[in-house]
Amino acid sequence: MGIEETLGNNVITTSLDKLVNWSRSRSLWPMTFGLACCAIEMMATGAARFDLDRFGILFRASPRQSDLIVIAGTVTRKMLPVIQTVYEQMPEPRYVIAMGACACSGGIFDTYSTVQGVDEALPVDVYIPGCPPRPEGLLYGFMKLQEKIMAEQNSFGAVIGIGDRIDGV
Repeated sequence: MGIEETLGNNVITTSLDKLVNWSRSRSLWPMTFGLACCAIEMMATGAARFDLDRFGILFRASPRQSDLIVIAGTVTRKMLPVIQTVYEQMPEPRYVIAMGACACSGGIFDTYSTVQGVDEALPVDVYIPGCPPRPEGLLYGFMKLQEKIMAEQNSFGAVIGIGDRIDGV
């Protein structure tokens, strides 16, 4: 193959950002943080019937191996510092999904001890409403997060220290 010849039909050209975003969005490793009944639905989503493995989503038990935290259930004031510590231990870029009415807005618990939405402490990327939301809702939330990751700009440059990551959606 010389310089004068064409590249052929099986060569793809793309930007480094698109490649990094595609690989990041297709290999999410969520840190599970089940606090109430929504955790049962999260476990059902990871089981054989809905099979998150086909999306490249593997639940991890360590925050240092995770790039996503799924807050599933009621967040209390006593639990909030623990959630923040786990979030801070996760490597960049990190994402947050608030699953269920309690994590999104406090749900029916309008008391002094319940946080009225985890977005008071963490930057939430995707909200999944419901009490509890169905596994299909969590699947849809994962797909929305994948779309958001694909729309980011300068994701590779931010990792190596050149500029900041720009959110697309």
